[in-house]
Amino acid sequence: MYGAGEAKTVVSVAEMARMVGLSRARFYQLIGTTFPWPVYDVATRRPFYSEELQKVCRDVRRRNCGIDGKAILFYARRPTATLPVRQPNKPKPKDNQYADLLDGLKALGLVTVTDAQVAEAVKELYPQGMPEAAGGEVMRAVFLHLCRHNTRDNVEK
Repeated sequence: MYGAGEAKTVVSVAEMARMVGLSRARFYQLIGTTFPWPVYDVATRRPFYSEELQKVCRDVRRRNCGIDGKAILFYARRPTATLPVRQPNKPKPKDNQYADLLDGLKALGLVTVTDAQVAEAVKELYPQGMPEAAGGEVMRAVFLHLCRHNTRDNVEK
């Protein structure tokens, strides 16, 4: 990475940052104090590092001492390969007709609610059957019903 690897004739600032194991933003922060300023091409006005400047930058990183003579500590970059890979959500089996309602109620904070309690509340609130189109209204009604029936007075009896 920043050892005695082979230097190119010229490299961009971003490539120089990669060569010393820093992000481009952090490298730009350290230009002028820790790392030398790049040379600018007169024709294209693009900054670049020559072979000599590349050697100076690699030496700064290796010795942890900037061109200003001050010590600098570099943190190791976070490894990107070890980040946990998020698995796609598996579809839930639909053996329970109130599974979505139960999940919604648990998300609202009723973590101890059971299938039986939800079925009983739906039966009480909707004796003719649950309306299909009003999912949010059903969730709200069942939530309020369960909250009223599971008060401290009722649970302790």
